[in-house]
Amino acid sequence: MFDKLALIDDVRLNFSEGGLLYMNVTLAFIMFGVALDIKKENFAAMVQNPKSALLGIFSQIVLLPVLTFLLVIMLNPPPSIAMGMILIAACPGGNISNFISSLAKANVALSVSLTAFSTLSATLVTPINFAFWGGMYVDYYQKARHLNIPIEIDFLQMAQTVFILLGIPLILGMWVGHKFPAFVDKYRKTIRIASILLYMTFIVGALVANAKFINHIIIPLGIVVMLLNAQTLFTGYITGTLFKVSRADRRTLSIETGIQNSGLALVLIFNPKLFNANGGMAFMAAWWGIWQMVTGIGLALLLAKFRLPMVQEEKVKAD
Repeated sequence: MFDKLALIDDVRLNFSEGGLLYMNVTLAFIMFGVALDIKKENFAAMVQNPKSALLGIFSQIVLLPVLTFLLVIMLNPPPSIAMGMILIAACPGGNISNFISSLAKANVALSVSLTAFSTLSATLVTPINFAFWGGMYVDYYQKARHLNIPIEIDFLQMAQTVFILLGIPLILGMWVGHKFPAFVDKYRKTIRIASILLYMTFIVGALVANAKFINHIIIPLGIVVMLLNAQTLFTGYITGTLFKVSRADRRTLSIETGIQNSGLALVLIFNPKLFNANGGMAFMAAWWGIWQMVTGIGLALLLAKFRLPMVQEEKVKAD
Protein backbone atom coordinates (compact mmCIF):
# COMPACT_ATOMS: atom_id res chain seq x y z
CA MET A 1 0.00 0.00 0.00
CA PHE A 2 2.89 2.34 0.72
CA ASP A 3 5.00 1.67 -2.40
CA LYS A 4 4.24 5.14 -3.78
CA LEU A 5 5.30 6.69 -0.48
CA ALA A 6 8.67 4.95 -0.35
CA LEU A 7 10.67 8.12 -1.04
CA ILE A 8 8.54 10.54 0.96
CA ASP A 9 10.90 10.48 3.96
CA ASP A 10 13.49 12.33 1.88
CA VAL A 11 11.13 15.03 0.58
CA ARG A 12 11.53 18.58 1.89
CA LEU A 13 8.71 20.88 0.85
CA ASN A 14 9.05 24.34 -0.61
CA PHE A 15 7.61 27.29 1.31
CA SER A 16 8.76 30.89 1.09
CA GLU A 17 9.58 33.00 4.12
CA GLY A 18 6.45 35.01 3.39
CA GLY A 19 4.40 31.82 3.33
CA LEU A 20 5.84 30.71 6.66
CA LEU A 21 5.07 34.12 8.19
CA TYR A 22 1.49 33.87 6.88
CA MET A 23 1.13 30.44 8.48
CA ASN A 24 2.34 31.70 11.84
CA VAL A 25 0.19 34.84 11.82
CA THR A 26 -2.86 32.84 10.70
CA LEU A 27 -2.51 30.30 13.49
CA ALA A 28 -1.99 33.08 16.05
CA PHE A 29 -5.18 34.84 14.83
CA ILE A 30 -7.16 31.58 14.94
CA MET A 31 -6.06 30.90 18.51
CA PHE A 32 -6.82 34.51 19.48
CA GLY A 33 -10.37 33.96 18.18
CA VAL A 34 -10.70 30.72 20.15
CA ALA A 35 -9.51 32.45 23.33
CA LEU A 36 -12.20 35.16 23.08
CA ASP A 37 -14.78 32.55 24.09
CA ILE A 38 -12.76 31.06 26.95
CA LYS A 39 -14.22 32.17 30.27
CA LYS A 40 -13.66 31.07 33.84
CA GLU A 41 -17.22 29.70 33.68
CA ASN A 42 -15.96 27.04 31.24
CA PHE A 43 -13.73 25.60 33.93
CA ALA A 44 -16.51 25.90 36.49
CA ALA A 45 -18.65 23.80 34.13
CA MET A 46 -15.95 21.12 34.13
CA VAL A 47 -16.05 21.03 37.93
CA GLN A 48 -19.84 20.77 37.90
CA ASN A 49 -19.78 17.92 35.37
CA PRO A 50 -16.47 16.24 36.24
CA LYS A 51 -17.17 12.77 34.87
CA SER A 52 -17.58 13.77 31.22
CA ALA A 53 -14.84 16.41 31.49
CA LEU A 54 -12.31 13.97 32.97
CA LEU A 55 -13.23 11.35 30.36
CA GLY A 56 -12.68 13.93 27.61
CA ILE A 57 -9.28 14.89 28.98
CA PHE A 58 -8.28 11.23 29.41
CA SER A 59 -9.53 10.31 25.93
CA GLN A 60 -7.65 13.11 24.19
CA ILE A 61 -4.43 13.34 26.18
CA VAL A 62 -3.87 9.66 27.08
CA LEU A 63 -5.94 7.26 24.96
CA LEU A 64 -5.56 9.04 21.63
CA PRO A 65 -1.72 9.00 21.56
CA VAL A 66 -1.63 5.39 22.82
CA LEU A 67 -4.05 4.09 20.18
CA THR A 68 -2.37 6.17 17.48
CA PHE A 69 0.97 4.60 18.37
CA LEU A 70 -0.59 1.12 18.11
CA LEU A 71 -2.13 2.05 14.74
CA VAL A 72 1.29 3.21 13.52
CA ILE A 73 2.80 -0.15 14.52
CA MET A 74 -0.02 -2.05 12.76
CA LEU A 75 0.11 -0.05 9.51
CA ASN A 76 3.91 0.36 9.47
CA PRO A 77 3.91 3.43 7.15
CA PRO A 78 7.11 5.28 6.16
CA PRO A 79 8.71 6.90 9.23
CA SER A 80 7.82 10.48 8.34
CA ILE A 81 4.14 9.52 7.92
CA ALA A 82 4.27 7.70 11.26
CA MET A 83 5.76 10.73 12.98
CA GLY A 84 3.10 12.94 11.39
CA MET A 85 0.39 10.70 12.83
CA ILE A 86 1.98 10.85 16.29
CA LEU A 87 2.31 14.66 16.10
CA ILE A 88 -1.37 15.05 15.15
CA ALA A 89 -2.40 12.88 18.10
CA ALA A 90 -0.24 15.04 20.40
CA CYS A 91 -1.88 18.31 19.30
CA PRO A 92 -4.80 19.90 21.20
CA GLY A 93 -8.37 19.91 19.93
CA GLY A 94 -9.08 21.74 16.70
CA ASN A 95 -10.55 25.22 16.56
CA ILE A 96 -13.65 24.02 14.66
CA SER A 97 -14.67 21.34 17.19
CA ASN A 98 -17.08 23.70 18.98
CA PHE A 99 -18.82 24.57 15.71
CA ILE A 100 -19.11 20.87 14.81
CA SER A 101 -20.45 20.05 18.30
CA SER A 102 -23.13 22.68 17.82
CA LEU A 103 -24.13 21.18 14.45
CA ALA A 104 -24.26 17.69 16.00
CA LYS A 105 -26.51 18.87 18.86
CA ALA A 106 -23.86 17.72 21.28
CA ASN A 107 -23.00 19.31 24.64
CA VAL A 108 -21.50 22.58 23.41
CA ALA A 109 -20.61 23.81 26.90
CA LEU A 110 -18.57 20.65 27.47
CA SER A 111 -16.97 21.06 24.04
CA VAL A 112 -15.86 24.63 24.77
CA SER A 113 -14.55 23.59 28.18
CA LEU A 114 -12.51 20.69 26.76
CA THR A 115 -11.15 22.83 23.93
CA ALA A 116 -10.13 25.48 26.44
CA PHE A 117 -8.38 22.96 28.69
CA SER A 118 -6.57 21.09 25.89
CA THR A 119 -5.45 24.33 24.22
CA LEU A 120 -4.21 25.96 27.42
CA SER A 121 -2.37 22.79 28.46
CA ALA A 122 -0.88 22.22 24.98
CA THR A 123 2.27 24.21 25.73
CA LEU A 124 3.30 21.40 28.06
CA VAL A 125 1.21 18.40 26.93
CA THR A 126 1.94 18.51 23.18
CA PRO A 127 5.76 18.46 23.52
CA ILE A 128 5.61 15.78 26.24
CA ASN A 129 3.28 13.48 24.29
CA PHE A 130 5.19 13.88 21.05
CA ALA A 131 8.59 13.43 22.69
CA PHE A 132 7.43 10.31 24.54
CA TRP A 133 5.55 8.51 21.75
CA GLY A 134 7.84 9.81 19.01
CA GLY A 135 10.80 8.55 21.02
CA MET A 136 9.07 5.19 21.48
CA TYR A 137 8.56 4.96 17.72
CA VAL A 138 12.18 5.85 16.96
CA ASP A 139 13.36 3.12 19.36
CA TYR A 140 10.95 0.61 17.84
CA TYR A 141 11.89 1.47 14.27
CA GLN A 142 15.61 1.25 14.92
CA LYS A 143 15.23 -2.16 16.56
CA ALA A 144 12.88 -3.47 13.89
CA ARG A 145 14.71 -2.14 10.82
CA HIS A 146 18.21 -1.42 12.09
CA LEU A 147 18.02 1.97 10.40
CA ASN A 148 18.43 5.51 11.63
CA ILE A 149 15.50 7.90 11.30
CA PRO A 150 16.49 11.42 10.21
CA ILE A 151 14.06 13.01 12.67
CA GLU A 152 15.20 14.52 15.96
CA ILE A 153 12.86 15.49 18.78
CA ASP A 154 13.78 18.85 20.32
CA PHE A 155 11.48 19.10 23.34
CA LEU A 156 12.51 22.60 24.44
CA GLN A 157 12.28 24.08 20.95
CA MET A 158 8.84 22.55 20.49
CA ALA A 159 7.63 23.85 23.87
CA GLN A 160 8.93 27.32 23.02
CA THR A 161 7.23 27.31 19.61
CA VAL A 162 3.92 26.08 21.01
CA PHE A 163 3.97 28.75 23.71
CA ILE A 164 4.63 31.54 21.20
CA LEU A 165 1.98 30.31 18.74
CA LEU A 166 -0.68 29.25 21.25
CA GLY A 167 0.14 30.66 24.66
CA ILE A 168 0.58 34.32 23.78
CA PRO A 169 -2.51 34.60 21.48
CA LEU A 170 -4.58 32.72 24.08
CA ILE A 171 -3.54 35.00 26.91
CA LEU A 172 -4.21 38.08 24.75
CA GLY A 173 -7.57 36.74 23.56
CA MET A 174 -8.74 35.89 27.07
CA TRP A 175 -7.72 39.36 28.24
CA VAL A 176 -9.61 41.06 25.39
CA GLY A 177 -12.65 38.85 26.04
CA HIS A 178 -12.64 39.82 29.71
CA LYS A 179 -11.96 43.53 29.25
CA PHE A 180 -14.05 44.22 26.14
CA PRO A 181 -17.11 41.90 26.19
CA ALA A 182 -19.15 44.29 23.99
CA PHE A 183 -16.47 44.15 21.27
CA VAL A 184 -16.42 40.35 21.44
CA ASP A 185 -20.21 40.08 21.26
CA LYS A 186 -20.28 42.36 18.22
CA TYR A 187 -17.49 40.71 16.24
CA ARG A 188 -17.56 37.09 17.50
CA LYS A 189 -19.31 35.71 14.43
CA THR A 190 -17.07 37.67 12.02
CA ILE A 191 -13.91 36.50 13.79
CA ARG A 192 -15.15 32.87 13.81
CA ILE A 193 -15.92 32.90 10.07
CA ALA A 194 -12.61 34.61 9.29
CA SER A 195 -10.79 32.01 11.39
CA ILE A 196 -12.32 29.10 9.47
CA LEU A 197 -11.58 30.74 6.11
CA LEU A 198 -7.99 31.51 7.10
CA TYR A 199 -7.61 27.95 8.38
CA MET A 200 -8.68 26.57 5.01
CA THR A 201 -6.44 28.91 2.98
CA PHE A 202 -3.62 27.97 5.30
CA ILE A 203 -4.11 24.20 4.68
CA VAL A 204 -4.84 24.51 0.95
CA GLY A 205 -1.90 26.88 0.51
CA ALA A 206 0.48 24.32 1.96
CA LEU A 207 -0.79 21.76 -0.57
CA VAL A 208 -0.87 24.08 -3.59
CA ALA A 209 2.68 25.28 -2.94
CA ASN A 210 3.82 21.68 -3.33
CA ALA A 211 1.27 20.37 -5.81
CA LYS A 212 3.87 18.44 -7.81
CA PHE A 213 4.04 15.82 -5.03
CA ILE A 214 0.29 15.29 -4.64
CA ASN A 215 -0.32 12.75 -7.43
CA HIS A 216 2.17 10.36 -5.88
CA ILE A 217 0.81 10.40 -2.37
CA ILE A 218 -2.88 11.38 -2.32
CA ILE A 219 -4.45 7.87 -2.44
CA PRO A 220 -2.16 5.86 -0.14
CA LEU A 221 -1.88 8.75 2.31
CA GLY A 222 -5.64 9.27 2.13
CA ILE A 223 -6.16 5.71 3.38
CA VAL A 224 -3.91 6.38 6.37
CA VAL A 225 -5.75 9.63 7.15
CA MET A 226 -9.15 7.92 6.97
CA LEU A 227 -8.07 5.11 9.29
CA LEU A 228 -6.58 7.55 11.80
CA ASN A 229 -9.66 9.78 11.65
CA ALA A 230 -12.00 6.81 12.22
CA GLN A 231 -9.90 5.73 15.20
CA THR A 232 -9.90 9.21 16.76
CA LEU A 233 -13.67 9.65 16.43
CA PHE A 234 -14.46 6.18 17.79
CA THR A 235 -12.02 6.59 20.69
CA GLY A 236 -14.02 9.42 22.25
CA TYR A 237 -17.43 7.89 21.54
CA ILE A 238 -16.56 4.44 22.88
CA THR A 239 -14.98 5.99 25.99
CA GLY A 240 -18.21 7.86 26.71
CA THR A 241 -20.30 4.76 26.00
CA LEU A 242 -18.26 2.50 28.30
CA PHE A 243 -18.59 4.98 31.16
CA LYS A 244 -22.30 5.59 30.46
CA VAL A 245 -22.36 9.35 30.01
CA SER A 246 -25.29 11.00 28.22
CA ARG A 247 -25.62 10.67 24.47
CA ALA A 248 -24.96 14.39 23.97
CA ASP A 249 -21.74 14.08 25.98
CA ARG A 250 -20.69 11.01 23.96
CA ARG A 251 -21.02 13.05 20.80
CA THR A 252 -18.90 15.79 22.31
CA LEU A 253 -16.20 13.35 23.45
CA SER A 254 -16.10 11.86 19.95
CA ILE A 255 -15.74 15.27 18.28
CA GLU A 256 -13.21 16.65 20.77
CA THR A 257 -11.03 13.54 20.44
CA GLY A 258 -11.50 13.32 16.68
CA ILE A 259 -10.77 16.94 15.68
CA GLN A 260 -7.14 17.94 16.19
CA ASN A 261 -5.31 21.21 15.60
CA SER A 262 -3.60 20.36 12.31
CA GLY A 263 -2.68 24.04 11.89
CA LEU A 264 -0.40 23.82 14.90
CA ALA A 265 1.05 20.57 13.53
CA LEU A 266 1.84 22.22 10.19
CA VAL A 267 3.50 25.24 11.76
CA LEU A 268 5.67 22.96 13.90
CA ILE A 269 6.56 20.84 10.85
CA PHE A 270 7.62 23.88 8.80
CA ASN A 271 9.74 25.24 11.66
CA PRO A 272 13.35 24.90 10.39
CA LYS A 273 14.55 24.28 13.95
CA LEU A 274 12.21 21.31 14.38
CA PHE A 275 11.25 19.28 11.30
CA ASN A 276 12.36 21.57 8.47
CA ALA A 277 9.33 21.00 6.21
CA ASN A 278 9.50 17.20 6.30
CA GLY A 279 7.36 16.10 3.36
CA GLY A 280 5.66 13.06 4.89
CA MET A 281 4.75 14.87 8.09
CA ALA A 282 3.53 17.98 6.25
CA PHE A 283 1.30 16.12 3.80
CA MET A 284 -0.09 14.03 6.65
CA ALA A 285 -1.03 17.16 8.64
CA ALA A 286 -2.42 19.05 5.62
CA TRP A 287 -4.49 16.12 4.34
CA TRP A 288 -5.72 15.55 7.90
CA GLY A 289 -6.78 19.20 8.20
CA ILE A 290 -9.03 18.93 5.15
CA TRP A 291 -10.37 15.43 5.82
CA GLN A 292 -11.30 16.06 9.45
CA MET A 293 -13.47 19.00 8.38
CA VAL A 294 -15.26 16.84 5.81
CA THR A 295 -15.90 13.94 8.18
CA GLY A 296 -16.55 16.15 11.20
CA ILE A 297 -19.20 18.28 9.51
CA GLY A 298 -20.66 15.24 7.71
CA LEU A 299 -20.90 13.28 10.96
CA ALA A 300 -22.43 16.28 12.73
CA LEU A 301 -25.15 16.69 10.11
CA LEU A 302 -25.89 12.96 10.32
CA LEU A 303 -26.06 12.95 14.12
CA ALA A 304 -28.29 16.02 14.11
CA LYS A 305 -30.98 13.94 12.38
CA PHE A 306 -31.12 11.56 15.36
CA ARG A 307 -33.08 13.25 18.10
CA LEU A 308 -31.80 13.00 21.64
CA PRO A 309 -34.15 11.98 24.46
CA MET A 310 -36.23 15.00 25.55
CA VAL A 311 -34.43 15.41 28.88
CA GLN A 312 -31.06 15.50 27.13
CA GLU A 313 -32.29 17.97 24.50
CA GLU A 314 -33.46 20.36 27.21
CA LYS A 315 -30.09 20.04 29.00
CA VAL A 316 -28.12 20.74 25.80
CA LYS A 317 -30.23 23.81 25.04
CA ALA A 318 -29.75 25.05 28.58
CA ASP A 319 -25.97 24.63 28.23
